[in-house]
Amino acid sequence: MRIDILTLFPEMFESPLNFSILKRAQEQGLVAITVTNIRDFATDKYRKVDDKPYGGGPGMVMMPGPVFDAFAHVEPLAPQRGRVILLTPQGRRFDQNQARALAAEPRLILIAGRYEGFDERIRTGLGAEQLSLGDYVLNGGELPALVVIDAVVRLLPGALGDEESAKEESFSDGGLLEYPQYTRPEVFRGWKVPEVLLSGDHGRIAQWRRQQALERTKNWRPDLLEARDHEREN
Repeated sequence: MRIDILTLFPEMFESPLNFSILKRAQEQGLVAITVTNIRDFATDKYRKVDDKPYGGGPGMVMMPGPVFDAFAHVEPLAPQRGRVILLTPQGRRFDQNQARALAAEPRLILIAGRYEGFDERIRTGLGAEQLSLGDYVLNGGELPALVVIDAVVRLLPGALGDEESAKEESFSDGGLLEYPQYTRPEVFRGWKVPEVLLSGDHGRIAQWRRQQALERTKNWRPDLLEARDHEREN
C-alpha cells in the first residue's frame, strides 16, 4: 500500500510515523507513506495558501490552486490513483468498517484541511471523499489523517505480527466491543482473574468472552447493537 499525505504542516507527521507499528510496517515494505507540503506549491513570494471567503464570513479558506498543484505532483508517483480523502468535520464518520475497506486499497491520498476548510472546488474537482473522526472541530486535518493511517496500517497483513490480534479487537466481531483482558499476576490487590480463564476449557472461554463482549456493548455502547440489529432487518 502507498499513502500520500498533503498538508500544510508536514512536521506533525514526523514523530508518529517513526514509532512502533507504523515504523515497522514501513521498514517491512508493507506500506510506503509520503508527506507533501501544500505550501511548496504556492505561487507568490509569501507562499500564500488561504484567502477570505467570498460572501463574507469569519476566518480564511484554503485556496484551490496550491492543493490542485500539490495533487498533480503526487498523483503520478504511483500507478494507481487510489482513493482521495479530505479530512473534514463535514465528512462521513470514520469507523472500523471503513478502516477495513481502506486497508484493502492499493493507495490512499489524504488531504488535511486547515483554517475554515476547503474551497468547495477542491472536493468536487478532485472527486474526493470526506471523512471525519466525529462531531467536533479540530484545528486541522493532520490528527484525523494520523488516526486513519494508524487504523488502516495495523490491518495490513503482517503489520501486527499475530494475525488474530486484529480479528479479536473491539468492533471486529460483528461490531461488538472487546471482551475484558487479564494477565499475570493471577491475584492483584485482592482482585482475581475470572476462574473460567484459568480452566483451559477453550469452549467455555469463548462463550464467556462472547457474553462479556455483548454485555459491555449493551452497557457502554448500545448504539452499536441498535445499528447491528438495523442492518440485519434490512
